[in-house]
Amino acid sequence: MKSIQDCFELNNGVQIPCVGFGTYKAAQGNTADVIRTAIDAGYRYFDTASFYGTEPFLCEAMKDSGIPREDFFITSKVWKTEMGYEQTKKAFQATLERLGTDYLDLYLIHWPLPEPDYEDWKALDIETWRALEEFYKEGRVRAIGLSNFLPHHIENILQNCEVCPAVDQIEFHPGYSQEAALSYCQERGIQVQGWSPLGRMRVSKEPLMLEMAEKYKVTTAQICLRYALQRKVIPLPKSSSMERMKQNQELFGFEISAEDMYRLETLPQTGWSGEHPDRERVYFDK
Repeated sequence: MKSIQDCFELNNGVQIPCVGFGTYKAAQGNTADVIRTAIDAGYRYFDTASFYGTEPFLCEAMKDSGIPREDFFITSKVWKTEMGYEQTKKAFQATLERLGTDYLDLYLIHWPLPEPDYEDWKALDIETWRALEEFYKEGRVRAIGLSNFLPHHIENILQNCEVCPAVDQIEFHPGYSQEAALSYCQERGIQVQGWSPLGRMRVSKEPLMLEMAEKYKVTTAQICLRYALQRKVIPLPKSSSMERMKQNQELFGFEISAEDMYRLETLPQTGWSGEHPDRERVYFDK
């Protein structure tokens, strides 16, 4: 791959760009400015969700750009409180309206459980997935998938689906590679995407990351993103400045050695967000 526009192929043949732009908290001051800047920087793959509140700003930025809708790859997600067959249908229609489009490129179930102690999550996930399958069969979405699903959650879908999930979007970065979920998905042809691919300040200050940044003459952020690509994971970085946006695209002029990849893969847990679908949120300092 030579640029962020190069693609992986999903299990249904859809081409998906190898790097996306995450829009969570990207509408600073409730404007579309950050997303406009990302488009100017060259991003065409944007990841949003009903929960993020950024769908209207992404719509505005795309329209302002003058770039045809088909040149963008747009992902959104159904939130925890919108799950269930009928509610998901309403949520999907509302997302299309906020985005000003009649189709999505990818639609995901945002979390497998509304709450960690939710007992009947298996039935709820199957109901929600049935709605996503309808959207897919109707041609209203080009691919469907999951977010924050771990192997035991995905098994429930695979045992009760007509359309196999194309994607699972999980937290992924050095220090939190989620090896069990990654290998499970890759063995089954499910493309993994990484949210929070840069980790947090704890990752950027990690001595191993600083050592590798110096060795490869790049930033720690570029090490994180290149690490994802070499694991065949689509990173979804976010940034508010043009300089950082451009930096986050400069991933194709170096390759992390096999030995260094092993060192990154075995880095002790660091930079975890505290989010886990089966547990209450844990809060850390940055």
